[in-house]
Amino acid sequence: MRIEAVTIFPEFFDVLDISLLGKAQENKVIDFKAVNLRDYTQDKHKTVDDSPYGGGAGMLMKPEPWGLALDELLNPDGSTVLIVPSPAGELFKQSTAAELAAKEHLVFACGRYEGIDQRVFDWAKDEAEVRLLSLGDYVLNGGEVASLAMIETIARLIPGVIGNAESLIEESHSEGLLEYPSYTKPAVWRDLEVPEVLRSGNHAEIAKWRHEQSIARTKAVRPDLLD
Repeated sequence: MRIEAVTIFPEFFDVLDISLLGKAQENKVIDFKAVNLRDYTQDKHKTVDDSPYGGGAGMLMKPEPWGLALDELLNPDGSTVLIVPSPAGELFKQSTAAELAAKEHLVFACGRYEGIDQRVFDWAKDEAEVRLLSLGDYVLNGGEVASLAMIETIARLIPGVIGNAESLIEESHSEGLLEYPSYTKPAVWRDLEVPEVLRSGNHAEIAKWRHEQSIARTKAVRPDLLD
């Protein structure tokens, strides 16, 4: 998969060079690049923002640098998915990540200030699949942190990124429930014991216990998921 993140702070994405995603890039499973939006400006100050029409607080990102960047990055056959992290977007879920992991090219548009001129998205709809996605009901300073979270969530679902693919099956949200609690050695730690069923060797009972624990945890923490 090819992934680009367009940003005025490309150094934000240096963290993707380490750990599993770094190895995935080394192994050519993922081709990632952070693209500096200021490289597409046309004035000596490399200006990317201006005051919004209609007034209001803050500045807005100008459309032309974005247009020039996307002219270069979007696949001409329309196969690119342009992802815009935005509190005004649809909620990003594990199912969303699974859907996007099957795509061949993702471009993340990392807005700053009060956002990006709406005409960028209106124009891009004829050139790519445009998705406004939100991590939750809160506001960040820019799209970089949200993009990092989405990229890691999506990329780890791509075959070859996670060494043991079976570890993805029972994770939280993989089947609509939160993951059950997990334990390792020693069997007793600070007077707290690992549940006996997990030491029994009875795999049917272990599976049953884990499913019950997932339901109980989901009911207590995220009852909305049970709907």
